[in-house]
Amino acid sequence: MPLSPLLRAALLMSAGMCFIPMGDTAGKLLGGAGVEPVFIAWSRFGLGAILVWAAFGGRGFDLRVFFDWRYWARAVLITVAVTCILTALKTEPIATVFAAFFVGPILSYFLAAWLLRERITVARTILLFLGFCGVLLVVKPGVEASGGLGWALFAGMLYGCFLVATKWLSGTVNPRSLLVSHLAIGALLLTPWGVSAMPEASGTTAILVLASAAASATGNLLYTIATRMADASRLAPLVYVQLVSATVMGIAVFGDWPDGWSLAGLALLLGSGFGAFFVQRR
Repeated sequence: MPLSPLLRAALLMSAGMCFIPMGDTAGKLLGGAGVEPVFIAWSRFGLGAILVWAAFGGRGFDLRVFFDWRYWARAVLITVAVTCILTALKTEPIATVFAAFFVGPILSYFLAAWLLRERITVARTILLFLGFCGVLLVVKPGVEASGGLGWALFAGMLYGCFLVATKWLSGTVNPRSLLVSHLAIGALLLTPWGVSAMPEASGTTAILVLASAAASATGNLLYTIATRMADASRLAPLVYVQLVSATVMGIAVFGDWPDGWSLAGLALLLGSGFGAFFVQRR
């Protein structure tokens, strides 16, 4: 039996969301080796823009995005968010950082309702409230809160604003132009700091830098392709697949096993995310 377009898009989206934590795993390894987060972010944006441009053969890109302040504002949000999350990864387990970061989709739901007049439903509101409870279980504010988690939460809030900006601009250009705009602009914005923070050249550093950029670019490419097959708003809850990948990578690469409360929080986040996806399918 052939798969429906929505299911095919969901599978591509899920695969893409598995790649993004792989890029951040490489970023965490670079941070552990003393490489500055701003250099990791700069190289990821720059190489990512090149890889996306090459993947589409330089075709189908609307260069007007580079002359419109709205795309620059959107790029600033994700540029600062990525730099903050890479800073958080220097000291915190990757699954914990991703859980804190996922305050973003929750924030974006309410911001989109306020700014873009998107419809709020009881079912999705309840599910997002459960997801927020999951974030609290992982972050444990006032109990085990740390500076690293503060960076992750701030990154999540910026990411929430970025998601709203993406929805705002989604109908203005095609998805690939929207993707390459924030990658190229982000690289340009970070160039002065990225160049000054460039580490000493080594084979290991080069491999990890390429892995970080390639995994992140692949994840975003698969997301872009998926959104051409199905409505982006219906696929949005599947960003929570990143939590599964982040948890597996944290255990496999760093031996970071979440404690009981964190596991409960991750389960709540995953349940609320997938619940929102199936609620939207009906």
